[in-house]
Amino acid sequence: MKLVVQVKLLPTPEQVAALAVTLHTVNVAANWVSARAYESQVFSRAKLQKAVYAELKAAGLSAQPTLHVIRKVADAYKTLHALLDAGLLGKEGSKRRRKAVSKPIAFRPNAAHPFDDRCLSWQYDARTVSIWTTAGRMQGIAFTGSAAQLKTLAEHRKGESDLVLRDGMWFLHTTCEVPEQPLNSDPADWLGVDRGIENLATTSDGDNFQGKALKRYRRAQARRRAELQKKKAAGSRSAARRLAKRTQRESRHATNTNHIISKQIVADAQRTGRGIAIEQLDGIRDRVRLKRHQRATLSNWPFHQLGTFLAYKALRAGVPFQQVDPHYTSQSCPNPWCGHISRKSAPPGAPFCASRAGSLAWPTTSPP
Repeated sequence: MKLVVQVKLLPTPEQVAALAVTLHTVNVAANWVSARAYESQVFSRAKLQKAVYAELKAAGLSAQPTLHVIRKVADAYKTLHALLDAGLLGKEGSKRRRKAVSKPIAFRPNAAHPFDDRCLSWQYDARTVSIWTTAGRMQGIAFTGSAAQLKTLAEHRKGESDLVLRDGMWFLHTTCEVPEQPLNSDPADWLGVDRGIENLATTSDGDNFQGKALKRYRRAQARRRAELQKKKAAGSRSAARRLAKRTQRESRHATNTNHIISKQIVADAQRTGRGIAIEQLDGIRDRVRLKRHQRATLSNWPFHQLGTFLAYKALRAGVPFQQVDPHYTSQSCPNPWCGHISRKSAPPGAPFCASRAGSLAWPTTSPP
């Protein structure tokens, strides 16, 4: 399976300048190619290459970077047209759709750019890379990462790497082909995972992940975000910058939390020889009606990301993974001998069991 490993570059000031000029140059070229493609309505990679390759080469780009610029533009339009065909940018004539097709695709001056093995080489023992720049081949750019990242990189790197500038720091996002564990085709049982607002994930074993502690964190962040939004509305540029940084910080925190939860769940399923089953929550925002105070909570957490992490970590560990119909999954008694469904509310985050009188009670360990 393919994984993306991120390593941080540690360039010298001279190397930083060369990387910055290179990234700006290739994105200016990509915007020029995008404008030509939009004007002529030519979006395929082969036709674009015939139309603009010679001009890009004459402008000073080397052969391989020129091909990467053309492919970057072609792939961007391919993605756009796929979104249009799937109806994900609105119906024909909608404002969002008109905005998407009314002008060429634009690339930020510091947008990420791909490099293949002809433009980028790795020296794993020295922990340095050599990369093409507009100022020539730049040698000896140091990189670092966690022990697990460096091991995966050295053993399984295969494919291209993206040069990324984020918050003044330089990174390489590298594709690695990691072997999968043999799939457990006959799981002993299934570990159900319920994603929710009170607890991000609750398993059928009764384990809750990130309940009250995360709730306090999110409330505190919401209060700080509201204060900054008021200052931003009053015209404070500093508040706008701080708000953007806080948004990125919260996103990183959510991603890290989802990684931790999914890793624990997959490890538990692998240890016990079980598969993982989660609710299929596609389109949940369109199907449910929430109270006002719940809307921000639902919208501000990447529940889909948690499901994605569970899926790829399970695949890597050889654990069966499936999505199930969510109907009644939160109302069914978790005990296999019971199977009772009740619309009554259990305590937040707690399982329930139906007694013979029909009331809610804590589940027992054996049939009555």
